[in-house]
Amino acid sequence: MFEKIRSLIFKFDPETAHDLAIKALKTNIVPLKLKKYDCLKVKFFDKEITNPIGIAAGFDKNAEVFNSLFNLGFGFVEVGTITPEPQFGNPKPRVFRLEEDEALINRLGFNNVGSKIAVKNIKHNPPKGLLGINIGPNKDSKNRIEDYLKCFRVLNDLGNYITINISSPNTEDLRNFHNPNELDELLSALNIEKNKIGSKINFAVKIAPDLELKDLDLIGNILLKQSVKLVIISNTSDGTRNNLININKFEKGGLSGKPIEERSNILIQEFYKIFNKKIKIIGVGGVDSGKSAYEKFISGASYIQLYTGMVYQGPNIVNIISEELNDILTSEGVNNIEEITGSK
Repeated sequence: MFEKIRSLIFKFDPETAHDLAIKALKTNIVPLKLKKYDCLKVKFFDKEITNPIGIAAGFDKNAEVFNSLFNLGFGFVEVGTITPEPQFGNPKPRVFRLEEDEALINRLGFNNVGSKIAVKNIKHNPPKGLLGINIGPNKDSKNRIEDYLKCFRVLNDLGNYITINISSPNTEDLRNFHNPNELDELLSALNIEKNKIGSKINFAVKIAPDLELKDLDLIGNILLKQSVKLVIISNTSDGTRNNLININKFEKGGLSGKPIEERSNILIQEFYKIFNKKIKIIGVGGVDSGKSAYEKFISGASYIQLYTGMVYQGPNIVNIISEELNDILTSEGVNNIEEITGSK
């Protein structure tokens, strides 16, 4: 059905189409017959989930429809990015489709309702599955570390992990936190606060795809030193424009979808070696099929996330990927997807 109505949906600008999708999900009408495969069951921290396919932060920014997303078959859902105070984000238009490239460019700028309303949304509708909460600082913040701490304090007991977003290209200088000294300072402050309040939640860190390979060891060692348990590779790219076709390639913002798939896989492979199985990886970037998901797993990811893939493939994407992954694993005689992590 999605193939028949996609052309109609694409007549709306991307942000309007997204808002309509959120409204549709709020109705909780999910006419999908979900397929489950034993070979895709995995452990995520101390919980078993039906599959390792998650939806990335950015779709459910305000923690409004995470349970509806679980109903679409996602093994886990990450909401946000949530900032301490509400903010509108950057001026519209700020999301652009690149159809020929199977990509999006966005410069949303952490538009969200703020932490207080996000807390109410989650408490009003307790999660039916494994929930990640992605946090970041307000654009006009004078102390960004304190912004992360504010969000952590009010959200830490509402999800299964907290993602520290240091990698959006749409908040000025946010990526400075990739500097080892600044990253160390931020994660140290969060760990001190975590111990102070007695929280047991695990931190994830979401990194940029535009890192220089020569810097990965330094960053990886800080993540190991600060006992980070999960790294998300990667956010959108402010580069990777050379081979794009659509005219929207000249728009400023973060590029997602197929054009960053290869770069994401390279970073996953490199960090997998650095982490030596001490930190698990969520692979993101260009996932829209069983084959593209498989490449993430053999590169070193234990889980995957997607967003742009659903824009182009529709709400049945988890079924599509699950079925294709099951066929690949069956053909290779693999009993469980965890067996192939990092096998490339």
